[in-house]
Amino acid sequence: AALTVRFLTRRFIGEYGDMEFIYSHNLTVDGREILFHIWDVPNSQEQAEDGSLEEKRIQWADSFVLVYSICDRASFNILPLKIQFIKATKEGQSQEKVPIVIVGNKRDLHHQRVVSSEEGQLLALSLDCGFYEVSAAE
Repeated sequence: AALTVRFLTRRFIGEYGDMEFIYSHNLTVDGREILFHIWDVPNSQEQAEDGSLEEKRIQWADSFVLVYSICDRASFNILPLKIQFIKATKEGQSQEKVPIVIVGNKRDLHHQRVVSSEEGQLLALSLDCGFYEVSAAE
């Protein structure tokens, strides 16, 4: 959520609840007006995800940005299954490659890092995804 709000407003807010939101945002890219719809879904490890709801979200989207915390190994470890599920759901219907980017957040907290940048890069490479490390705070 912090990364989404930072993208939309250029402001950083550090604390969020486990709420799901859909945002709309206009942006000019290469001289063209693009309308983004962002379905921001927090990962709740306490609740088992309803597979049909997750499939609905995947069908709705054209591309995916999966964010993990470099300070939280569990948030990184769930990515391969999430990405496999996305690919099976989206690419099973067409031959087009679904755009997926993995983003390691909290780069500013490097002293608390438990997931190396190399691990993120290798995961993205092995799953044919883009990769970035960022800091929503900075």
